[in-house]
Amino acid sequence: MNTLSCHVKSITPFNDSVYQVILIPETQFDFKAGQYLSVLMGEKDKRPFSIASAPHASELELHIGAAVAESYPMQVVENMKQALANNSTITIEAPAGEAFLRVNSNRPKLLVAGGTGFSYIKSIIEDLIESGETTPVTFYWGCRTSDAMYFKEIADGWNQAHHWLSFVPVVEEATENWAGKTANLLEQVKLDHSDVSALDIYVAGRFDMAGAARDMFRALGVNEAHLFGDAFAFLK
Repeated sequence: MNTLSCHVKSITPFNDSVYQVILIPETQFDFKAGQYLSVLMGEKDKRPFSIASAPHASELELHIGAAVAESYPMQVVENMKQALANNSTITIEAPAGEAFLRVNSNRPKLLVAGGTGFSYIKSIIEDLIESGETTPVTFYWGCRTSDAMYFKEIADGWNQAHHWLSFVPVVEEATENWAGKTANLLEQVKLDHSDVSALDIYVAGRFDMAGAARDMFRALGVNEAHLFGDAFAFLK
């Protein structure tokens, strides 16, 4: 793992609770799609965020969900805003994580993201596109409302441009003009899949969602050597 200084190029709100952050590392480093970095806020204060950009990109992209003032992620956003204003740098450690894309696997892939877990999936999908992927991939993204699905247009674009990719947007509270699924994310996945034993599965979201997803996939016959999610390392 490397300790690196990064310049903050931009901080852009997707909506009132999610920020897109673009970092330019002073030294380039290698990472795998689906890995994460940690922002160093203090000597023992390291805060992890999925890298939303693919390994071939020259800049690092993060999606930080920070809805509450003084919250754990909002403190990071404010620190980055200060670095941007002062033209100073932040310090990161990278890369980390074992739930990276297995590039040599030819198994169909099931990608499941809740909320800003989209950032993890974005890195994986953009790497698959870059590599010329043709193996079937199904991507479920679940949010409470359509307004919370902050980057739906890019996912719709992937769906339209690549025949091997199916994007299934899922919200719990739909508006009148919503064209996707209306359900709990995991309930929708279970409705669509009765046997997942032949799939590579990648999961990102809150710890409670990841734990529930693992339980569900076990019930659906998952081969756990092909079930990936960094949250699993912290769950019993």
